[in-house]
Amino acid sequence: MKVLVPIDGSKYSTESIKVASHYAKAKNAETYLITVISSIADIDLELSASERDRLLESMKARGEELLAKAKGVCKSCGVGVVNTVLATSPSPAQEIVSFAEKEKVDLIVIGSRGMNANARFHIGSTMASVVSNSHCCVHVVKEPCWANAGTAV
Repeated sequence: MKVLVPIDGSKYSTESIKVASHYAKAKNAETYLITVISSIADIDLELSASERDRLLESMKARGEELLAKAKGVCKSCGVGVVNTVLATSPSPAQEIVSFAEKEKVDLIVIGSRGMNANARFHIGSTMASVVSNSHCCVHVVKEPCWANAGTAV
């Protein structure tokens, strides 16, 4: 079994790591943690090439930091195999679904809301798109449900 967990640093993605760890331990599943950073190549930000490169490097460093913390949570919950993926895409949902199809993932565990500016006004648009377009089962995680299963990411 393969489990995919999209993470963005929100409390909902932290909870999804804990839930996925529970599944992974129960099924001895291979776990994938993915974070998707925005593609800024086609965005007109009126930045110089060097400023754009610094921004991209900063975003990548933040993504790597999130993945390292999330992997630590999985390991502390007793998960054996944890793979990390840092992807760049204009559409996080599309990247998550494509990755899941490519890797033949059996289950996606995703937080109901993310870190975007509209998080308190809508149910997560990334989550909704993943649920609608995924080829496999999707477990949507809402409020904390695994209170003693690891630390925050």
